[in-house]
Amino acid sequence: NPKVQIEAIEGGALQKLLVIVATEQPQAVKKKALFALSSLLRHFPYAQQQFLKLGGLQVLRGLFRQPGTAALCVRAVTLLYDLFVEKMLLEDSQHGDQAQEKVQQYRWVQLAPAVLEQDWCVAVPGLLALPEHDAREKVLKAVAVLMALCRERFRGDTALSATLGLLRTEYEELAAAERRDGDGDGYFQELLGSVNSILRELG
Repeated sequence: NPKVQIEAIEGGALQKLLVIVATEQPQAVKKKALFALSSLLRHFPYAQQQFLKLGGLQVLRGLFRQPGTAALCVRAVTLLYDLFVEKMLLEDSQHGDQAQEKVQQYRWVQLAPAVLEQDWCVAVPGLLALPEHDAREKVLKAVAVLMALCRERFRGDTALSATLGLLRTEYEELAAAERRDGDGDGYFQELLGSVNSILRELG
């Protein structure tokens, strides 16, 4: 809802949400703040610019340094993934003057330099060690989207290669079990595809 997004930005909601995420708060409160942050930033390049200016990515990166915040880190990575994909899809689409204007607005959103500067290339793959398949799926998507930016860092990350090797073995077994149950293109087959595609890119 663009109207609400504009009101929220003008009312200082972005700063307040970042303060909640950055300070000592119950997990449930931070979770809600991250959800609100995501709603405020999606499809709103001006808010994304402000978010970066206010050190929003640094605030999210700070979650990785706190114990017991894995679920919040996955949410932060999902938000980062969404922002990258949104920008890429718009740059790839051709929709007349209006789109050109929007593309111009997104050009001001300097996501890539902040991601490199704050070592997201190191932080994101670390979450692949989580046991939940759903969390891994989100992290694999983020790793794939960050590939162009982080390829060299990923290649030098021995823990990442080891984790991907283990995931490949695990998902080969689970995908085989799926096929035996008559599910040819099941969930685990899809996850195996993601792992293999990342390993190929790193080859």
